[in-house]
Amino acid sequence: MNHPIIPIAVQGASRQRKREAPRGRQLDPQAQDDVRALLGAQFGTAPRRRDLLIEYLHALQDRFGALGSAHLAALANELGLAQAEVFEVASFYHHFDLVGEGPAPAALTVRVCESLSCELAGSGALLERLPALLGEGVRVIGAPCVGRCEQAPVAVVGRHPVPHADPEAVLARVASGAVEQVPEPYIGLDACVAGGGYRLLAECMDGSRTVEDTIAAMEASSLRGLGGAGFPAGRKWRIVRAEPGPRLMAVNLDEGEPGTFKDRSYLERDPHRFLEGMLVAAWAVGAEAIYIYLRDEYHGCRAILETELAQLGARPPVAGLPPIHLRRGAGAYICGEESAMLESIEGRRGMPRLRPPYVAQKGLFGRPTLVHNFETLYWVRAILENGAAWFAGQGRHGRHGLRSFSVSGRVREPGVKLAPAGITLRELVEEYCGGMQDGHKLYAYLPGGASGGILPASLADIPLDFDTLQPYGCFIGSAAVIVLSQQDRAVDAARNLLRFFRSESCGQCTPCRSGTAKALALMEQPRWETGLLGELSQVMRDASICGLGQAAPNPFDCVIRYFPHELEVQP
Repeated sequence: MNHPIIPIAVQGASRQRKREAPRGRQLDPQAQDDVRALLGAQFGTAPRRRDLLIEYLHALQDRFGALGSAHLAALANELGLAQAEVFEVASFYHHFDLVGEGPAPAALTVRVCESLSCELAGSGALLERLPALLGEGVRVIGAPCVGRCEQAPVAVVGRHPVPHADPEAVLARVASGAVEQVPEPYIGLDACVAGGGYRLLAECMDGSRTVEDTIAAMEASSLRGLGGAGFPAGRKWRIVRAEPGPRLMAVNLDEGEPGTFKDRSYLERDPHRFLEGMLVAAWAVGAEAIYIYLRDEYHGCRAILETELAQLGARPPVAGLPPIHLRRGAGAYICGEESAMLESIEGRRGMPRLRPPYVAQKGLFGRPTLVHNFETLYWVRAILENGAAWFAGQGRHGRHGLRSFSVSGRVREPGVKLAPAGITLRELVEEYCGGMQDGHKLYAYLPGGASGGILPASLADIPLDFDTLQPYGCFIGSAAVIVLSQQDRAVDAARNLLRFFRSESCGQCTPCRSGTAKALALMEQPRWETGLLGELSQVMRDASICGLGQAAPNPFDCVIRYFPHELEVQP
């Protein structure tokens, strides 16, 4: 067959036209209109900012029930980003539903907490029963810890938590339309000021207190970071202040450690005690702006903060307050790590940064940044008003200060227990929790949430504080105490915790990404290969980028060390 000869010039023109054809997903005009109208209504006409990407994604999901491909492409166009940049952020966080071209998920989602405390209280059976009871119109999914361990088991209907959930309570909440949660009464701005609130901040701002005296008092108080790392608060203030400006401040309210709920409990009752401490810290280090990163599960807390921050802006009790930005997490435990939190605030995936540089040197938006946990700031006012000696003088067994223990599990009276630092688990349970539940005897306990390891009852007389538990292969972290009884097994608890770590690993480094999955696979076998698990533990501790991978082996290391008799029994 004869083929026509196409002139070279014509062939080149054809190839050029193909190269000029648009590539990738084409923009849908209706989706563009949707995105522009929604962002205009919620964020005004200001230029769209890369660091607000997660806020924009929340706005789209709240409005349309899910994130469709057309809307993601339109959002990328509005921000001048590649579509892949928007997709990688949207797909990283648990609370964003990506649906492609398909339909959105069910109009109502019910999340059942699968954390250890809720599992002990029967959440597994609840999760199995609800789909059939609620029908196809409701999506039922398991969820990592929702920060209400004292109310276990917990389900969340839409955004409304159902404490001590059973099928009847969940069905009743679904039938009521899952209305928005209304915050319980709390101490608002007027009541706070009437009770002496913001007097300390005024003294700082008018020169009655000097920065040096304030930082020195914080150093003398022995207050350490209460988010888990335990770095001395006053020393951190001094380090950040010594860095060249401009400086920023970021507050970690992403309370995602299973077993921890103290920050939520305090925020729901007395938000301004925290806000004043935060503003004093910002003044001491010369921070020009403050960013509060709040986990998305705390919808009621967000309503409180939005209301009270608006009150502070409209009627500031002290002049010259810095801008305060409230940012909404999207479901990622890793964002409790300080550098991952900063990445999320900047509108990216919550991937921990390599150090150095440290966040005090180069943190949020590349500026020196003071990062604090909520509870650390909650104590600032009391320490500076009562004196450093008052706080340092608290404690037992040679330890100093007060600790807020989040206690859950097999105790009669779970909840947040303000107790002396250094109290033992046995003392905490008997003096503050009403003892063990009827029919239960102390068998084991987690002193520091999912990351802190598991100890047997024979070690229930160790002082609970920073630096006291490391010789036993554990740490106190954020003081999330989960109590197990003779009806539980440490092996089962460890498996629950490794399932959590496998799900929550950000995937950035191989030791954590593959290590958590491999460890869980080994732990799900009838017989554990303890030698291989030990080697895996060492690699994860030595080579993981952040604390998630470094601490994830604690549960199975503790089982091998303290509960070897359980490994001799087939599950």
